[in-house]
Amino acid sequence: MTGDVELAIAGGGIAGLTAGLTAARLGRRTLVLTGGVPGGLLLSIERIDGYPGFPDGVPGYELCPLAQEQAMAAGAEFSMDEVVGLEPDGERWRVATSSGEVLADAVVVATGARLRELGVPGEERLRGRGVSHCASCDAPLLGGKRVAVVGGGDSACQEALTLADSVGELVLLQRGSELSAQAAYREPVQVHRKISIHYGVEVEEILGDDRVAGVHTTRGELEVDAVFVYVGLEPNDELLRAAGGRPGVFAAGIVRPGATGRAAAAAGEGAAAALAAHHYLEEGSWKEAELHARARVGT
Repeated sequence: MTGDVELAIAGGGIAGLTAGLTAARLGRRTLVLTGGVPGGLLLSIERIDGYPGFPDGVPGYELCPLAQEQAMAAGAEFSMDEVVGLEPDGERWRVATSSGEVLADAVVVATGARLRELGVPGEERLRGRGVSHCASCDAPLLGGKRVAVVGGGDSACQEALTLADSVGELVLLQRGSELSAQAAYREPVQVHRKISIHYGVEVEEILGDDRVAGVHTTRGELEVDAVFVYVGLEPNDELLRAAGGRPGVFAAGIVRPGATGRAAAAAGEGAAAALAAHHYLEEGSWKEAELHARARVGT
């Protein structure tokens, strides 16, 4: 891919999609580089709560395509190429993708995050054979089974509730002394008849030969048929570090320091980043430099 745009957006989660929509509505030539199917981690979320306009929640696999369609209707272009590099090119930015380069006047980095792993023996070996990060994908396969969810935050509790509709028994393993999830998720988990919570427990190994058979924890072994890991997120902030704080690069979503990681907040940050980029392009130093250069040569 090669091209020349006013605004390149790296990332196709809800922050990137909203940035693309906002920039296109402002009349900017906008390219959203999604790095795969648009939606990011939200695609595996069965129900996103607290998102305006959806009082009963909305699946991520419905919300994200709607946002993409709206951005495309506004004029944003999309590519499934991944942004693999970012470097300044004069007053502009050279965006390296998986199939070429794009030259952009400004860049919004909304590359989202990846799920943090436990980093214990058996986790990688048994991935896809009982070790999972997608409750909505695998819950139908676990009817009547005993499963473990590792973590105590919003994602762990939300996915535990999704799993509890299908499984026979669910054990929530939390290394702390309390759940850190918001009350809307924490309280239903605490009273659910299928869910038992083990506090002060850390998983040291995931057991099994061809598939998960149990976990070894700091309090002994526990037989389970599957392990769902939700122990936090690691921002994909490599592009931001590469940019080094130079003008013309804006952050949106969880890559932004202090971000909450919630979908509604990410959408707002995407819109704010696109607005900031729009104002930069209106008053940006690259335009001023170009005008001065033309004046000097009499064009």
